[in-house]
Amino acid sequence: MAYHFGSGRSRAAPYAFLAPALFLYVLVSLGPSLATAVYSFTDATGLPNQPINWIGLENYREFLTLGAAAQENWATLVRTFIFSFAVTVIQFTLGLLVAVLLNQKLRGTKFFRTIIFLPVILGVTIQGLIWTLFLYPLGGPMDNLLGLFGLQSEFLGGQPMEAFAWVIVVQIWSNLGMTMVIFLAGLATIPNEVYEAARIDGASRWQVFREVTWPLLTPAVNTNLVLTIVGSLQAWQLFLVLTGYRPGTQVMGYLVYATGFGATSGGTSASLRQGYAAAASIVLFFVVLVIGLTVQYLLRRREARLLG
Repeated sequence: MAYHFGSGRSRAAPYAFLAPALFLYVLVSLGPSLATAVYSFTDATGLPNQPINWIGLENYREFLTLGAAAQENWATLVRTFIFSFAVTVIQFTLGLLVAVLLNQKLRGTKFFRTIIFLPVILGVTIQGLIWTLFLYPLGGPMDNLLGLFGLQSEFLGGQPMEAFAWVIVVQIWSNLGMTMVIFLAGLATIPNEVYEAARIDGASRWQVFREVTWPLLTPAVNTNLVLTIVGSLQAWQLFLVLTGYRPGTQVMGYLVYATGFGATSGGTSASLRQGYAAAASIVLFFVVLVIGLTVQYLLRRREARLLG
């Protein structure tokens, strides 16, 4: 078979076409990633005119093993797992339920699809501000609602568990539409003839879902699980907007940001240590990598078992 681009200089055409995209990838993605790995072995602060010294694995040792700070880092890592697990389970379940309901040929389904997807197109700052106003403890809608029962929201008042739970709610609300759309796309690929054959055989609705819909939704299930797990492990923007640097609410992604850029809130500040933050980001990278690869492996085994 003849080479499509001919011979001589023409053979360089594919590389010439790829070069601009490859250059942008190295400049925007690969380059900063490699720089982060290098910075993790230094004491860089990010401040101008400050010397940068090579300190080897000291940042990693401090992050993982040294004193109270290391204990808080491990607590932050556990909190990240809790956040990811809660978001994944609830968002996946609600997304599937909403998609199945809105896949019916009923009036108003397009309207509800639009309403549920709308938060996805809003920026994180807008999402955070909307919920901050909603949860405002002095006359906000949630405060008025709780006041009917003699209760008061402490979301903005320093209760870390309540604040953490509300960030989970907002994370699910802001991404539920994407999960729904992926499931709707998966449902659209299932032929009606398969459903008709199952009904002719006398299958109930639950049996149709379990034996027909669920196995054939495997690609959409895999996509949603991977996106939700990885996205929730890396989440930090909503924590920045909703809670700030509040002890007991940080997750790994926000710890990296706060340590690297000196985030402050309520008189509490995180030190400006970009080398240390780079080491924390590398730890988070390997956590996401291991979990992502494990989930991919398990999902592929499940897909082979169901569709093989």
